[in-house]
Order: sequence, then C-alpha cells, then structure tokens
Amino acid sequence: MSIVHKDIAAIREDYSKYRLDEKDVLPDPVMQFQRWFDEALTAQVIEPNAMVLATIGEDGFPSARVVLLKDIKPTGFSFFTNYHSKKGHDILANRKVSLLFFWPELQRQVRIEGWAEKLPSEDSDEYFASRPKASRIGALASPQSQVIASRAVLEERVAALSEEFAEKETVPRPAYWGGYLVTPLRMEFWQGRSSRLHDRIQYVFHEGMWSAQRLAP
Repeated sequence: MSIVHKDIAAIREDYSKYRLDEKDVLPDPVMQFQRWFDEALTAQVIEPNAMVLATIGEDGFPSARVVLLKDIKPTGFSFFTNYHSKKGHDILANRKVSLLFFWPELQRQVRIEGWAEKLPSEDSDEYFASRPKASRIGALASPQSQVIASRAVLEERVAALSEEFAEKETVPRPAYWGGYLVTPLRMEFWQGRSSRLHDRIQYVFHEGMWSAQRLAP
C-alpha cells in the first residue's frame, strides 16, 4: 500500500466569503454571538454547538477537549459534565477557562475567556431529565476520566443499571453530574479574509461595561 505524503505547510484555504466591520457588530458580545450562532444554524454548520473547552490543571498544564454548548444565557454559556471528570477537577482548582467555536463553513471562529461556576441544581435537574434515558444511565455508569480495566466493565455497569431502571421512567441525576456557566470577560470574533488579513473584533468587559476594538490579524 502506497502512502501519499503531503506538504503540511502547503495546506491552506483562502477565506473570502464574508467580512466583519466594527460598525456591523452589536454592543453586547453575547448578543453578537447569538447572531452568529443563528447564522451557523441557518448555514447548517455541522454541530454548531461543538466547542473546545480549555481548562488549567493543578499542575499548571492546559487541557482542552470538545464539549457541547447547551444554552446561551444573557450572562454566558452553559455546558454539562461529570463534576469528577478531569475538567471538573480543573475548574475546582482554577475557574479560569476558555471556549473556542470554529465554523469552517462560514470561515469564522469565536474565542471566549471567562469564569466557570456551577449552575443551580434546579437547572442541572431540568436538563438531566430532558436527556434520553440511555444517556442518563450512561452518566450514572461512567466514572468519567478514571482508569477502568476494560470496556467490558463499563458495559456491565450499563447493563446492570438498565435492568434496575427498566420499569422506571425516572433516572435520578447523580450529585456528581451537572452544569457550568461560563461568564465571559473577553470575547473575540474572527472572520477569515483573503491573504490572511483576517477581521478580528475583540470585546473586553471592564468596570461593568463592554468595549470593542479591532485586533491586527
């Protein structure tokens, strides 16, 4: 079997679909995000709510993974996870996090930096109850981020829980599972442009107000 070698440095895409001017953005970056998110939905971007969540571990190393945005609130962005996971332990040690959305179909990305805090238990209960039953059982079965001997261990746990809740519609939310709200302090909207002269508009929250400025690409 032959292997095709490509020059990685030569892989490039010229961005020319849209532009982003200061006069076109909304005063509130969360509202601007909602506008772009709606446009991503209209453009049928694949999983527009997929975002890279970066946290900082107790060892000082950053850790990133893809999670799903579940709500856009006036005060920020929410997602759900196992509080005992790697990301949960990181947030417990350091609330500073970043989010990254990349929508290649629109040649856009959004960077968000802010503080993460747990959502009220009522919000976590409501979302957990809305999940498919199999997903709720999966949340109970998986000791997320912990070492397990094999996949069989996980599958056996799922089978046992599925039998336990076979006749029950309600699967209780475990105390170690719930949501976080990321309250933004800095947001950057990036629109790809030709010749790498991209448009970058950054919002910074200071003394209770948002201000926006253009950044060099």
